[in-house]
Amino acid sequence: MPTRFRKVRKYRGSRTHGWGQIGQHRKTGAKGGRGMAGGHKHKWTKLLDKDYFGKDGFTPITRREEKTANLLTVSMLAEKSGNNLVNLVESGYTKLLGDGKITTPLTIVVERWSKKAEEKVKQAGGHLVKPAELVQK
Repeated sequence: MPTRFRKVRKYRGSRTHGWGQIGQHRKTGAKGGRGMAGGHKHKWTKLLDKDYFGKDGFTPITRREEKTANLLTVSMLAEKSGNNLVNLVESGYTKLLGDGKITTPLTIVVERWSKKAEEKVKQAGGHLVKPAELVQK
């Protein structure tokens, strides 16, 4: 419906928009009380609607937060340390992703990695190691 045909256009400047004297149809009195007031009286039909109360039950959050690093981050850490062993676990990273390039053969210690990251590291002549495997050696 075009704006010019809406009823509110007729009431512009009229202060009460046809609701009589001051404050009528404005505050909680017009709604039949605040919140759940009147739930057993004049608002009982709203209670029949199953969506009226909001959340229903408890849904556990199963998402796991992971701090990820890509190959660009690894190469920067390797340059900074000047070492061929890059321990991402000590730096607080849990997963290695395959974005970026790696040119030097590095040994990278990390919990998890993607297939793409594994391919790029092996192509450069390096290898990936889990922290448990590093302790055993």
